Amino acid sequence: MINTVLATKWRPKNFSDVVGQTHVVTALTNGLSLGRIHHSYLFAGIRGIGKTTIARILAKCFSCKIGIVSIPCGNCNHCLEISQGKFIDFIEVDAASRTKVEDMRDLLDNVQYAPVSGRFKIYLIDEIHMLSRHSFNALLKTLEEPPKHVKFLLATTDPHKIPATILSRCMKFYLKTISVVQIYEKIYHILKKEKVISEPGTLELLSRAADGSMRDALSLTEQAIAIGNGQITNNTLKNMLGISDSEYPINIIEALVEGNANKIMNLLNQIESIGYIDWDLLLVDVLRLLHAVFMIQLLPKSQNENKYNIRLNKLANIASPNDLQLYYQIILMGRKDLPNAPNYRMGVDVTLLRALAFRFEN
Repeated sequence: MINTVLATKWRPKNFSDVVGQTHVVTALTNGLSLGRIHHSYLFAGIRGIGKTTIARILAKCFSCKIGIVSIPCGNCNHCLEISQGKFIDFIEVDAASRTKVEDMRDLLDNVQYAPVSGRFKIYLIDEIHMLSRHSFNALLKTLEEPPKHVKFLLATTDPHKIPATILSRCMKFYLKTISVVQIYEKIYHILKKEKVISEPGTLELLSRAADGSMRDALSLTEQAIAIGNGQITNNTLKNMLGISDSEYPINIIEALVEGNANKIMNLLNQIESIGYIDWDLLLVDVLRLLHAVFMIQLLPKSQNENKYNIRLNKLANIASPNDLQLYYQIILMGRKDLPNAPNYRMGVDVTLLRALAFRFEN
């Protein structure tokens, strides 16, 4: 029985637990080991890939009673209180809800005072790009000449909105999206520990649906467990994620190569009759398979294991490389236009028929 949210229960407690951010972890641990620490750090990247998690671990490294270390003990009251969000010298702020300059001034008024029990007074400001221009100006004054007892840990999903004057005073770390393989391995490990049964193929679906975000992967996993009554099944995931039958994407590509518009529309009607379907994800699956056909045509030795290998090889032999490139480009652009279509189904119709129309024109 899972009583705690998976994303919280399995949140990394040390840098060694962080998945997919080796470049960031290596830089931070080496800096800590050498005693080269900065007064402000910026962590940037999409949601759910470890920005605030790494910042909290770094706060423990700064505050651990052992000393400034790259591996905090996790047992002293400082480490435990930071993990629980109770440490008096670790101030966590959500900039999205405190955008006004008055909020920033109230926060910074206490910077001058020494920490109560820790080595440093540490400020973690999440979604810092949401601050107003005046708030950034107020923060800049402190970042220019920060007290020696203060550390700033900043996190953002949109670093381009942060003024260059702020960026130039931070040690910047750009976190990468997490690969499908890394997400798969982490979910597999967690489910094994939690003793949750999953059907073959389900973890791959979850890993792909997470779109590079570990937090999204764990949230989807938790939802699938709840719907499946303690198990993760293929039917549960297909209904939950709006995933079509896995045969449909390759059937669509075969219809494109055949130039068969009626077959494409029949396939889309069948998909729609299933009920809820994520049309964008359908196009993503088509793009993935088109990429696989490209790779077979140009780099046959790089072919990965795929249950459609026979059909993909056949497509690679009969399809024109120019046509495949055309399909890929049109479907890629069609994905961007989906939110502007009257509805997503209509957007997919037009995208695929446009691919055929341009092919015939060529």
